[in-house]
Amino acid sequence: MVLLGSTGSIGVNTLEVAKKFSMDVEVLVAGNNIELLNKQIKEHNPKVVVVAKKEDVFRVNHSHVFYGQDSILDAIKNSSSELVVNALVGFLGLRPTLTALKCKKRVALANKESLVACGAFIDTSKIQPIDSEHFGLWYLMQNRPVEKMIITASGGAFRNWDIARLEHATLEDTQKHPNWSMGQKITIDSATMMNKMFELLEARWLFGEGRYDAIIETKSLIHALIDFKDGSTTAHFANASMQLPIAFALDGSMQENILPHVDLLKIGSLEFREITTDRYPIWQIKDSLLKNPARGVVVNAANEAAIEKFISREIGFMDMAKIVINAYEKFDVLPKSVDDVFGLDEEVRRSI
Repeated sequence: MVLLGSTGSIGVNTLEVAKKFSMDVEVLVAGNNIELLNKQIKEHNPKVVVVAKKEDVFRVNHSHVFYGQDSILDAIKNSSSELVVNALVGFLGLRPTLTALKCKKRVALANKESLVACGAFIDTSKIQPIDSEHFGLWYLMQNRPVEKMIITASGGAFRNWDIARLEHATLEDTQKHPNWSMGQKITIDSATMMNKMFELLEARWLFGEGRYDAIIETKSLIHALIDFKDGSTTAHFANASMQLPIAFALDGSMQENILPHVDLLKIGSLEFREITTDRYPIWQIKDSLLKNPARGVVVNAANEAAIEKFISREIGFMDMAKIVINAYEKFDVLPKSVDDVFGLDEEVRRSI
């Protein structure tokens, strides 16, 4: 396989699964965690390594080290692997997805922004989602008429905060996720509920037109539910681990045990909550965006620009949703090509 984003949590889990199935890792692509990357190189012996920055090349213990996005694309084009696992964070993950598909490779996709920004121009038949929520929906699908598909959210760092306090929430506060440790951006997106908005958009592109929604399930043990037209509902329970969807992406006929089963007696009870617009203002545009999913590029660009301003302490926590909603209302356009997607992305960022 080619693994993009090897030192993040999804990348680390992917390598654990690859080791379990004795899969060869041809290419490792990583960001700034060179210490962990060197450990991965020693264990998995890739042919090619790509890092983000030129100045880190000399720190990598490998004879074929390159840097930058062009090198990522070249590594994909020149690889003999049939599978590309894209666990990059942000819009920069889009070109690698497009390149892999153009090269007729399967893509195990954890890069949300690829489908959010460019779903209208991506052949999803070549994509296996490795987010727990989309995997859960896929796992539950049957040949029965579907009424609605539902994914779950943890609620993020501020699910129990007094709403009046949110105006004063800091970057450090956003990183205190109640259920697990993730990267900085996705943890911010979890706190604003943008992450779940993205996952609903992804589901729309993966599974087609239909009704989609999300609810909060505080223990993160149910990842997806499907309401069928006959009145029944099925739910996908699994202990929270990316290794299960990753394993199915690597081996579609999965027959081995990957996780311990959920022990319902130990859980005792589950709690469900509504996603409300006073705590999560971004939810105001959810229905409109699902009706116009090609406008996801606007939302993604505005969100990434807003997060940069929040991290640099130029704006407050609640300002991020305001910036995204304003951009969504201002840029009421639909991209007509992949080039339009990249052009609109730049235009939105410049406006913020």
